[in-house]
Amino acid sequence: MSMTEKSRATIFPFGSRRSDKGIIPLSRQVSGRLRRSTMVLLRWMAIAGQTAALLLVAFGLGYQLPLLTCFMIIGLSALVNIAVTVVLPLDRRVEDTEAIAQLGFDLVQLAVLLWLTGGMNNPFALLLIAPVVTSATTLSRPVLMLLGLIAAAASFAMVYSFQPLPWSESGFQLPFMFRLGSWFALIIGMVFMSIYTWRSARESRRMSEALAATESVLAHEQKLSALGGMAAAAAHELGTPLATIRLTAKEMSRDVKPGTHMAEDIELLLSQTARCRDILKQLGQRGDQGDIFHDNLSFDVLLEEASEPYDEIDSRVTIDIALKGEGNPPTMHRRAELIYGLRNLIENAVSFATSEVVLTGSWDEAHIELTIEDDGPGFDAAVRDRLGEPYISGRAERRKAGGLGLGLFISKTLLERTGAQVRFDNKSGGGAVVTMQWPKEAILGTAT
Repeated sequence: MSMTEKSRATIFPFGSRRSDKGIIPLSRQVSGRLRRSTMVLLRWMAIAGQTAALLLVAFGLGYQLPLLTCFMIIGLSALVNIAVTVVLPLDRRVEDTEAIAQLGFDLVQLAVLLWLTGGMNNPFALLLIAPVVTSATTLSRPVLMLLGLIAAAASFAMVYSFQPLPWSESGFQLPFMFRLGSWFALIIGMVFMSIYTWRSARESRRMSEALAATESVLAHEQKLSALGGMAAAAAHELGTPLATIRLTAKEMSRDVKPGTHMAEDIELLLSQTARCRDILKQLGQRGDQGDIFHDNLSFDVLLEEASEPYDEIDSRVTIDIALKGEGNPPTMHRRAELIYGLRNLIENAVSFATSEVVLTGSWDEAHIELTIEDDGPGFDAAVRDRLGEPYISGRAERRKAGGLGLGLFISKTLLERTGAQVRFDNKSGGGAVVTMQWPKEAILGTAT
């Protein structure tokens, strides 16, 4: 394996190869995703909403409420917000402990207001869901579960104990079974919304980080390609002064008597300049310096270049290349995404193949197609429809080994950037099949 493949495997493992620290799946939620400024803003919005609701009910509808006590509770929330704003930097992300403290305070503050204004008889009791759903969006599962327990306990207590709403002279109370049913509805709604929000946010984060990994892989490949271009440019620039040195040495050799020490030194200088010229010639022929000849390669050369690093990984597995189409193989544009994506898929096939991997390339007037087939166990039927998504296992063996499927996602994403449609399937007799199809106008290189 070349240094390029080794560095790729170290930075972004594929299959069962991993870095020393391993890959941490994004399903393991991390803390510190909620900004303190967001919590402060949400609390100010809650304060404004609570104040407006009390004023409307008291002065607009004419109900007698314990306004002084209620406004004291709201004022306490405002003082907490002011203290957080003054003491702590708002542009930081909160840790789990602070998130529990702040959102827990919001739950308790809202529960006290509800207790003063009817408890579970108050239709605004559904607002107890808000802090819990907020934690489900950005915080860890322990925080979510603890805040959910606080909300459930506070609301259950208000089923039995509360200050009655002054809707009549004797006070208005709903039947106990209705209040208990409202509590169950609140808990069910809170659980459902929290799970839905948590899973949606987790999938969004997983996709974002997987795409970031893809961007990093592509940037890494482009840097490696740029090194070849720099080498070719250096070879071109050094060629002129080297030719001058060689010419000067030849002229000096004419003025020096043969057999002298000076003649030997000049002969050595000429031999070394010839060696440098050969080295620079090799550097200039690396194949990625960006000219029209090296920016394009035929379909068969592409398959040979993509499979070459893995042709001898396992002596038991052979890689066969078959071409089908009229005329010469089409000329394709060399792209880092194309080379890397194909190499990853070929490596995956070699890793699971029993004895053979077959690359079949075909083309017609409109499309270019490539299939990668192996004679291994094939893709796991349980997850085959989800292959190409990040952080899932693509084969039964890989799932047992804790594989995350990130390599398949990266390969699929990079190949789709070149215009390919990628499909994963199993052969009827056993083995995996990956099919890629490009429209010709998306992948063809410049005619030479």
